[in-house]
Amino acid sequence: MRALPIAVVAAAAALTLAACDSGGSSSSDSDGGKKASAASSAAASTACKIDQIGIQVGPANAAPAAGDTGNVPVTLTNKGAECTLQGFPAVKVLDGGTGTDVPEEKSATPPKLTLAASGTASFTITYVRGTAGDGKSLAATTLKIGLPGAATTQSFKWSYGPLAGKTGPNDPNASVSSFQPAGD
Repeated sequence: MRALPIAVVAAAAALTLAACDSGGSSSSDSDGGKKASAASSAAASTACKIDQIGIQVGPANAAPAAGDTGNVPVTLTNKGAECTLQGFPAVKVLDGGTGTDVPEEKSATPPKLTLAASGTASFTITYVRGTAGDGKSLAATTLKIGLPGAATTQSFKWSYGPLAGKTGPNDPNASVSSFQPAGD
């Protein structure tokens, strides 16, 4: 076996490192901004759209009597291409034309979820059942659900009794959790 002088090996290594470094630098300098911009545009365009999401409300752990707390789970199934969910769902309860938004759970920090095609996510509406006709409760009959940043909603029947208000029917004693991964 023939040994190469150390100077030859060192020179070859230096040339190899210099070639890798200059190739990486020019590539990242000229394309880096474009790649970052394209990546952020792609991320923004992949937000889940409500017309590509199947929504199932319940079965609920309904509050049986006034003053009791109930939970209404909501499952979302992606019927389109991979998309992302981040933040809180927009949830509103209505009694005919009168309605109120359900506030976000204060202690929750919403994760960013990637929802694969046919993937599922969920969130929970927690509420206190009110008393019909007491002036502080909303006799809710409709539930509207929307995705973050979108004006379009889907409507569902609210069959869990009146929704208690903290100070009145427009201040619901309820909250909505952030999106969570669901399924296996």
